[in-house]
Amino acid sequence: MKSLEQALQHKVGLGTAPLGNMFRDVPEEEAQTTIQTAWDQGIRYFDTAPFYGAGLAEMRLGEALAKYDRDDYLIGTKVGRYMKDEKEKKEGIFEDGRQNKVITDYTEEATMKSIEQSLDRLNTDRLDMVFVHDVSPDFHGDEWITKFDEARKGAFRVLSRLREEGVIKSWGVGVNTTEPIELVMDLEEAQPDVCLSATQYTLLQHEHALERMLPKAEEKGVDIIVGGPFNSGVLLGGDHFDYAKAGTDIVNKVKQLKVIAEYHNVSLKAAALQFSTAHPAVKAVIPGSTRPEHNAEDVEMINKDIPQSFWSELVDKGFISQRAPLPTR
Repeated sequence: MKSLEQALQHKVGLGTAPLGNMFRDVPEEEAQTTIQTAWDQGIRYFDTAPFYGAGLAEMRLGEALAKYDRDDYLIGTKVGRYMKDEKEKKEGIFEDGRQNKVITDYTEEATMKSIEQSLDRLNTDRLDMVFVHDVSPDFHGDEWITKFDEARKGAFRVLSRLREEGVIKSWGVGVNTTEPIELVMDLEEAQPDVCLSATQYTLLQHEHALERMLPKAEEKGVDIIVGGPFNSGVLLGGDHFDYAKAGTDIVNKVKQLKVIAEYHNVSLKAAALQFSTAHPAVKAVIPGSTRPEHNAEDVEMINKDIPQSFWSELVDKGFISQRAPLPTR
C-alpha cells in the first residue's frame, strides 16, 4: 500500500467535489475522462466525500478506479453524513447531484454507517484517510461547538479505533475554517494525523491559517492537505469565491494579482499551487475540476519555474504575508 508521500509524485491529488455535479450537471463520460486523465498524469491520491452530490462523486470515482490495483492509489473520504433511500429536492451547490436524502450526524453509529456506505460506493474494502466533514462554523453556525462535541464523543473515537485496528491509515477533520483543526489538534483523547483545510491556505487568503493552524500542525506533526487552492475558481477567472458569488473586493484583488502575474509572465494557477505547497506542514494540494485537460495542466503548473521577483513583489505589495514560506527552486 502506498504512503501519502509515495502517492504524491507532484504534491497534487484530485479533489472530486465538482464530480458530484457541483454547480452544474456533469455528463458521466466527462467525469470518467477527468479521473482517467488524472491517473494518466501520475495522480494517485483522490479525495471525495458522501456530501459531493449525495454520493455521486464517490460512485464515479469507484467506477473509474475499479480496474486498478488497490495498493497503487490512496482514497480519502469523509464521515459526518450518510444517505437514506428517501429522496428530496436538492438546492444549493449540489442541486444537480443525486436526490437521496442526506443526514448530518457525527455519532458513532452514523460514522460506521457512513463508512460502510462509502466502501460500497467506492467499490473498495478499505479507506486510507477519513476526515470528519464540515464540523465547522460555516455549516453549523453557533451550534458548531455542540456538533464538534458530538464528533469528539462519536466519530473521533470510532476513527481512532479503526486506525489502531488497521482498517484506515489516518484520520482528521476536513473543514473550510481553521478553528476546528486547531481544536482537534489540542485534544488529548483523540489525536489526528492529517487534516484537510479547504480554501484557508491559498494565494488569496492565508493570514488566519498562519496564525495558529499551521504552526500548531508543525508542532504536533499533523499533515495538512490544502483543498480549494483556487478558492472555488475565482483566482482563475471564475465567479465563485469559497462556494459563493465572489464579492467586488475579491474580484478586484484577483485583477491586481493578474496584472502582476502577467508582468512576470507567471500563471496564477502555477502560483496558487506552488504557494499552497510551499509551507512545510502542507503535504498535498487537491484542486478539483470536471475538465480533463485541467488535470494535466495542474501537474505541469506545480513544476513550472516562477521567478523570485514575482514572489517578492507580492510580498512587498501586501498580497502575501511576510510570515508565509515562499516557493524556491
